[in-house]
Amino acid sequence: MTTFSPDVVGAILRHMNGDHTDDNLLIARAFVNPDASASTMIDLDGEGGRWQVTVDGSTSNAFVAWPAGSITERAEVRREIVALYDAACAVLGVEPRPHS
Repeated sequence: MTTFSPDVVGAILRHMNGDHTDDNLLIARAFVNPDASASTMIDLDGEGGRWQVTVDGSTSNAFVAWPAGSITERAEVRREIVALYDAACAVLGVEPRPHS
């Protein structure tokens, strides 16, 4: 399993939890529990991401695998998170926003 440096993980978590809170919730609702009311990305590695998900006031941690399988490079993280977001939109019937 590939792990990324704490600096890399920290930067990605700050970005996801600062700029993409709605995306975290979509991913949780699509792949963890459709009743999720909150979701925060808490970790990631080469196999997938980990989110802290709140359902009915109870919080638990959940793992969601990267759609393309294992990754080894930092640049692949963005691609996989975007793929998770797009897949979550498809599952939930939400129109995805364009990616830059």
